[in-house]
Amino acid sequence: MSKEVTRRNFVQRLSAASAGLFALPWLASGKGAVEPTIEKNMNAVKRFFPLGFQWETQDPFLFCVHHEDQFPKGNEQMGPDPEYFKGRHMGDDFIIKDGFRMYHGKKVPGFPGHPHRGFETITVVRRGLVDHADSLGAAGRYGNGDVQWMTAGKGVQHSEMFPLMSQSEENPLELFQVWLNLPKKNKMVEPHFKMLWRESIPNLKLDHGKVLVELIAGNWGEDKAMSPPPDSWAFPAENEVLIVNIKMEPHAKITLPKAPADVNRSLFFYEGDQLSINEESFESYSGFFLDPTVETHLSSNDTPVSLFLLQGKPINEQVMQYGPFVMNTKEEIKQAFDDYHQTQFGGWPWPKYDQVHDRNKTRFALHADGREEIKDV
Repeated sequence: MSKEVTRRNFVQRLSAASAGLFALPWLASGKGAVEPTIEKNMNAVKRFFPLGFQWETQDPFLFCVHHEDQFPKGNEQMGPDPEYFKGRHMGDDFIIKDGFRMYHGKKVPGFPGHPHRGFETITVVRRGLVDHADSLGAAGRYGNGDVQWMTAGKGVQHSEMFPLMSQSEENPLELFQVWLNLPKKNKMVEPHFKMLWRESIPNLKLDHGKVLVELIAGNWGEDKAMSPPPDSWAFPAENEVLIVNIKMEPHAKITLPKAPADVNRSLFFYEGDQLSINEESFESYSGFFLDPTVETHLSSNDTPVSLFLLQGKPINEQVMQYGPFVMNTKEEIKQAFDDYHQTQFGGWPWPKYDQVHDRNKTRFALHADGREEIKDV
């Protein structure tokens, strides 16, 4: 495909990248936008609020999205049968119908090629598979417990498609995508992605095996996660970045490790009926900003509970964000648009923007330097 694009295509591509998963208006702040929430002084809990499609986070994180779709059986193209397309806004389908959304996909659900600059994406796939392709020539298929950590740096295009691999059974998908900011000194580093394969992610069993802590980033006591990409804000241990997924059986208990007072800690209760935090009860699909210096005890009740935790020291820099670009000033945002218009961040080396890989491929990662990792199903 030619690297030259018309102005119309350029605008369409950026519009697509700015919608849905990337539906973020101009944001100028040192800490990010704050929406009205319920205020209550409850020991460890500084704030709590209901969760929507896009979850509010704290610096150094920009936001988190929880995708959950009950995709049907796949067809030969690894998408739903066209009969499911009726009544949808194809190419911009974010309302659940028949249990799923097509997002920006028109044949296969997902997010066709779109640009990023100035931050990182961390994609935690609990169920289902994601096909990755990017402007550096890198590619991959990952999921069912894998995590992809991508540093966009000075600019990269990538696609994230959700292939419906099974033609005989439904193809459920559940994932988190987290946007982690980069400090000014690292916003223009070379793009890079790293795979955290499920086989290498520490799984800590606590409370006699009734609690599972999936350690994606950071330290939990003496246990350490895999190293993040080298230019990430999470790379220096002193930044106290911690990302964990916690699964609790009924009537289980866990105590969160304490952290310094200047750390921002966010906890998301996304599965289960009720959670107790220091003996205060909360309903499901709630978010919490916690005081990391206070001993925080979590308890499940009669049903299993799932929690997602993000923490880190704030970068404390001006954030200027527009759609797929996150910089420090308006001038830098304008430059990002100009650079993308002129260079396409390297162009698109794949046959199509909604690139999916061969059905017979297992989990794999092909890096820009030609190095390839292959995993079993």
